[in-house]
Amino acid sequence: MTTHYLGIDLGAESGRVMLGSLTDGRLALEEIHRFPNTPLRSGTSWHWNLPALWDFIQAGLRQAAELELPIASVSVDSWGLDCVLLDAHGDIIQPVFHYRDPRTELGVKNLFAKVPWKTVFAETGIQFMPINQLYHLAAETPKRLARTAQILPLGDAFNHLLSGVARAEVSLASSTQLYNPRTRTWSRPLIDALGLTPQQFPPLVEPGTRLGHLKPGVAAATGLGTVVEVIATCTHDTGAAVVGVPASVQQSASGTANWAYLSSGTWSLLGLELPAPILTDRCRELNFTNEIGFGNSVRLLKNIVGLWLVQECRRDWAQVDLDYDYATLTRLAAVAEPFRSLINPADPRFIAPDGMPGRIASYCRATGQPVPETPGQFIRCALESLALEYRRTLRQAEELAATQVDRLHIVGGGSKNELLNQFTASACGVPVLAGPAEATAIGNILVQAIALGHLPSLAAGRETVAKSFATVRYEPRDAAQWKAAWERFVRLP
Repeated sequence: MTTHYLGIDLGAESGRVMLGSLTDGRLALEEIHRFPNTPLRSGTSWHWNLPALWDFIQAGLRQAAELELPIASVSVDSWGLDCVLLDAHGDIIQPVFHYRDPRTELGVKNLFAKVPWKTVFAETGIQFMPINQLYHLAAETPKRLARTAQILPLGDAFNHLLSGVARAEVSLASSTQLYNPRTRTWSRPLIDALGLTPQQFPPLVEPGTRLGHLKPGVAAATGLGTVVEVIATCTHDTGAAVVGVPASVQQSASGTANWAYLSSGTWSLLGLELPAPILTDRCRELNFTNEIGFGNSVRLLKNIVGLWLVQECRRDWAQVDLDYDYATLTRLAAVAEPFRSLINPADPRFIAPDGMPGRIASYCRATGQPVPETPGQFIRCALESLALEYRRTLRQAEELAATQVDRLHIVGGGSKNELLNQFTASACGVPVLAGPAEATAIGNILVQAIALGHLPSLAAGRETVAKSFATVRYEPRDAAQWKAAWERFVRLP
């Protein structure tokens, strides 16, 4: 017997409606509809175009209905950091700000004037990033907040549009920097500091919560019918991606799983799956984050700028009619001179949009390194530097958890970048297992299957992934060259 599910995966560059079909312990995945996610810009301000995303989602659901398959359930996952403000009528208060909107600089100042950073970390276990939802809310105007009846993380807002039920699923709620992982509740001290009320935050639910059926209006508009259930999966895309890692259950001597994960895309999120949060001073100093995963596990991880470096270089060059595709850029990087120049991806200058080649050049100039001159040199610099940042982050995660990993699983779109995968294996000194690329959609669908009783456990779900999707193994190479590069890298400011 085959059971069908729909996973709606929203990313910072694009979204997709995916069909998952579970048959005899194997999962097949099919892309039904892919669509762009293009931010709106007004001067220096960035917004999300939620009406367009909702139209794209409904178009994908209509295409799924045309397949005339019995769909059991549907769920949305999305990137973190952003939220939607709803008024008393349940309507979205526009604009919906993008996490890269510069207003968060004001939010950081406003929040830290009331609550010190040590207290924020002790309450939430979340690393400091000025783009976090906490600082967005601290930058909101009193007029908009006075109209706000409810604050929903973005993926949960789309599940609300599908089902009519407003809930905050904990994997996404934990990324807002407003969730306390010890009490498993919204953080009342931080809500008070923002001048908000607990009533403005929706009830929290676990991954795999059945929210109800499609609203009649949505069912009619898409042709799916009201029999389809809406489920809160791991609504945070990284939470879903970690569910989709085809990892075995082996553990290290400390009891921690002896593998690490890297969800590779616009952002790189590298870390460990743990049974409990680490809220030590050392964790705060290293700027790690404790996000919640399936079964109340903890994703001890660090957000790294990721393939944003490459995406922004490509966008910048396209504006002057140098329109390279990603495959061409990777090919040019592969033949460029190794380790000619390196950057520190954690430098704040690389978070902002626009002018990325100039930002890289400026950093190299300031650190006395040769400035990249060709697209291949720029991309090689970015990829080698990312791999070295992965090494640093992996060693720090091992230190915090008192463990040592023997392999790194890379999932997400970046797992298709063979050059970066090889660089990562060589820099980190451990084998890399790359794939599946669609781990987020896979994890989304696995949680739906577990919620409906079609899979018994997370372990069974990961076994299903291992049987259903191929991975590519990369072994470390050129140890001496990478050791020398590492010694240069750790001296960079």
